[in-house]
Amino acid sequence: MTPEEVREFERCIRGGGIAVFPTDTVYGIGCRPDDEAALARMYAAKGRDPEKPSAVMWFRLEQALDSAPEAGPRTRAALERLLPGPVLAVVPGGLGIRVPLLEGELAPLAEAGVAVIQTSANLTGEPPPRRLVDVPARLREAADVVLDGGELAGTPSTVVDLTGYEDSGRWDVLRLGALPEEALIERLRS
Repeated sequence: MTPEEVREFERCIRGGGIAVFPTDTVYGIGCRPDDEAALARMYAAKGRDPEKPSAVMWFRLEQALDSAPEAGPRTRAALERLLPGPVLAVVPGGLGIRVPLLEGELAPLAEAGVAVIQTSANLTGEPPPRRLVDVPARLREAADVVLDGGELAGTPSTVVDLTGYEDSGRWDVLRLGALPEEALIERLRS
């Protein structure tokens, strides 16, 4: 991935477009969180119920932390231990936060200065794509920008609910994924 591709991705998102892009787990499709027209296009292409929750993905941890003012110091510290990485954390207020760990050829994407409402780049009910060729043609055609990051790990992120973490240290795994439960426990009990 080149810096020019990252700039093209940012221009697309800021301009109300939809992008297919690699993460540290699977390919995602996303758009600007506050763009209703882009969201409607994305959900229609995917065949996804717009009422089903999606995560907001940032590419820099600082931006993600700034977006979660309801998260207290204990929850913020947990986020700093979990992210960036293959985790989607649900914080107080119900916001799902994701910051992928982008290394190697994907490292330039970690400099993207935009946030996206993001979901896996698959049709509803289909397996998440680990290669760009696995992204359904319908989604690639609906996207304004398509970034190829090669073959990815292929296991979706682990989803953890931290809405009760601030007061009680309680958390719940909503979906086991790329971060094993033992690693999650170690990071949340630190």
